[in-house]
Amino acid sequence: MTRGTTHAAAGTLLALGLLAGSTPTGTGSGGTPAVAAPPRLVAYDSCAEALADLRSAASAAVGPWGFDPGWRTGIQEDLALPAAAAAEKAAAPEHSTTNAHEPDADEPDLVKTDGRRIVTVTRGVLRVVDPATRVVTGRLFLATAGWDATGPGGGLLLHGGRALVLTRAAAPDAGPLPRPAGPLVRPGAPDAGTATERPAGPAGPRLVLVDLAGAPRVLATYRIDGNLLDARQTGATARVVVRSTPRLPFPYTEQGTDAERTAANRAVIARAGLDAWLPRYEWTAGADQGAGRVGCDRVSRPTTGSAASLLTVLSFDLGADRLGDGDPVGVAADADTVYGTAGSLYLIGQRGPAIPGTARGRWSELIATDVYRFDLTGPGHPRYVAAGRVPGAPLNQYALSEWQGDLRIATTTERAWGGDPTSESAVHVLRRRGDTLDEIGRVGGLGRGERIQGVRFLGPTGYVVTFRRTDPLYTVDLSDPTAPRVTGELRITGWSAYLHPLPDGRLLGVGQEADEQGRALGFQVSLFDVTDPARPVRLARHHVPGTASAAEFDPHAFLHQPTTGLVALPVQDAVRLLRVSATGIAEVGTVDHGPGTAVTRSLLVAGTLWTVSDGGLKATDPVTAREVGWLPAT
Repeated sequence: MTRGTTHAAAGTLLALGLLAGSTPTGTGSGGTPAVAAPPRLVAYDSCAEALADLRSAASAAVGPWGFDPGWRTGIQEDLALPAAAAAEKAAAPEHSTTNAHEPDADEPDLVKTDGRRIVTVTRGVLRVVDPATRVVTGRLFLATAGWDATGPGGGLLLHGGRALVLTRAAAPDAGPLPRPAGPLVRPGAPDAGTATERPAGPAGPRLVLVDLAGAPRVLATYRIDGNLLDARQTGATARVVVRSTPRLPFPYTEQGTDAERTAANRAVIARAGLDAWLPRYEWTAGADQGAGRVGCDRVSRPTTGSAASLLTVLSFDLGADRLGDGDPVGVAADADTVYGTAGSLYLIGQRGPAIPGTARGRWSELIATDVYRFDLTGPGHPRYVAAGRVPGAPLNQYALSEWQGDLRIATTTERAWGGDPTSESAVHVLRRRGDTLDEIGRVGGLGRGERIQGVRFLGPTGYVVTFRRTDPLYTVDLSDPTAPRVTGELRITGWSAYLHPLPDGRLLGVGQEADEQGRALGFQVSLFDVTDPARPVRLARHHVPGTASAAEFDPHAFLHQPTTGLVALPVQDAVRLLRVSATGIAEVGTVDHGPGTAVTRSLLVAGTLWTVSDGGLKATDPVTAREVGWLPAT
């Protein structure tokens, strides 16, 4: 057995790039305020210097109740596999893929397929289904508790005959890591060789690399301190982003004054060692295992960062037999959104006023968004290369888009505390100049008094939906990134939360209908004709009163087949099948898994629609909505 160690910290530490400040670009149309220059990155020459800087930043940011307020952050059985090794190389049947933002940057989801197999993970159990024979060919019981793969970033990534299971943060005692050796049984079963209990270690995301070429078996595991933020995959490489906070034992007492409590917290920071900020990790691969911490030679800090959290980017080769230490890179900053392409990874976080109430009526203290860009094109780990800042906050990752080297980002600017009838939205264009992301263009004044509800960038055009009582769908011309402009506007009731491109200059909006007072009336699908950017038109809609769809906030739940026009959407507990043409929307039928069982995902393999729930998988004819097979989860 080999034992890994913490990264060495001798010699000159790795500089991940110095982010030079930039000059504010001034006020855009509609009076949108400019914000301070983007943060620069502090590089350290020693671990002692790193510790002193992190202590200083944390001490300046801490208050009587710790770091809040500050950053605003979200939210085996042995069954024979019939496919032989030669079949692994055969051409896969036609199949759908996860509905991801960028086609060359796959995203984790609860179900994946390569056409030869369907892989799901629910309630700590990984299942493999052969869609041709419609039978379960393998099950792998990962653990009985603490292995929730739902939520942001959780789920599966698939490459060849390997699956990477990503789970969210869990308590240290949530269950043992499965040992990558021999067939596994349910944890707790009377087989001392099936799992290995570990002493208390990292309390955070758990990653499991599973071999699917035969009965599914664990090849390697990984665990690190923090919370799983998200992940992206290009080819065989998976990039996993983890957010952690320093382990500082603040007293959190109500005794004394605010100044006394702040002083006590600063004393805790002054005594803390560098290990308080550096996440711990552990890994296993066969008989080998290792443990360590992210090295101080892999951590940098923006000058404006509070050192109240650390973002760690991990890289894993899904074609290998082990995960290793993840080749970590850390930035002492915070983020709540990940956006990725094949060549870039962006981490996005909002920064607000230090004290509630100080922003009322003051443009200079409105929430701003910091953007950190990593370059993925070179060998080895990602390189932190540039940062930028824009006013306001984006809705989600779909509010960002990289096109021809520039980053477009749509944000809503409003007061940091409470409602703001003078809020407005804007689209900003950022271009990398050296080590900063400078704003080169902006168009503002979108939806005054409203907030962004949906965004989609498609090449040189952007579509932005804002809402308060009605739904303006704006078309934005970005063909000249230095002079973006609004070219069209369509006002209708309700709003679209997710926008999906269709052939023939059409756009599909998934959201809610609403009355003229802005009250939601139920799930709605809208078909827009956007061939004329000056006059977008709604051609048809499908409305289900009093309902909602998970696709409104989770695009992974949306399925579209361009060749047939099939659209599958979860509505309440069932999946509603629609046929969308260039001129209209027709209902095909619904698919359910029984009373009280929510159907969460849909996928297509060789012309068969598969739907997924905790209860099992159902095979359906997508033309008639007739059931052709049922595989219960038990």
